[in-house]
Amino acid sequence: MAQGVKVREGYELWRPNREKAESKTTKAIVAFVLIVSAVLLIVVTLGGWERLQSPGVGAMTIAWAILYVIFALLVLRWNRGILPVAAALAIIMVIFAAVSAGGWFERAKDGLNSPALPEELLGLLTIIVIPVQILLIAVAAVAFSQAWNVEEERPIGGPRHDIDDRDDEGSGADWADSSPRTSPAS
Repeated sequence: MAQGVKVREGYELWRPNREKAESKTTKAIVAFVLIVSAVLLIVVTLGGWERLQSPGVGAMTIAWAILYVIFALLVLRWNRGILPVAAALAIIMVIFAAVSAGGWFERAKDGLNSPALPEELLGLLTIIVIPVQILLIAVAAVAFSQAWNVEEERPIGGPRHDIDDRDDEGSGADWADSSPRTSPAS
């Protein structure tokens, strides 16, 4: 239960939107895309570490990947507040990837020292980061719109109805005493 929310005696808080199949699927997709993004960033960074412009760029990219892993764990715990942050970071990463992808292909010439992975592969992986980040932006926006934070009161052990089962007036017998609440902590 969220802190600061008082529930009437004999009632409990439940989150109907978290029980929907589409919310569970979206949560899994967001976490998966965050993990894929982190793996791509780590592979490109470690594979091209010797040729990065500075060690600071590599350290920043590794930190970015670690943030994505942390965000994935938070999303798996139904933390909706991290979704706009993940989308904002994905927008910035799209810009970085678009600017840097060509540089890997330009390095694929005779006479230049090669990094640990071939330059063409690093360029391709950097290009792949772009659609993955765009996908992350889209699924994070969809997940945010699903209102995972909505809480409602129901009698303890009461039936679990889908939120869409309520009639428009909210006068159903099972719903007569329930009122939607949002939790600032989720």
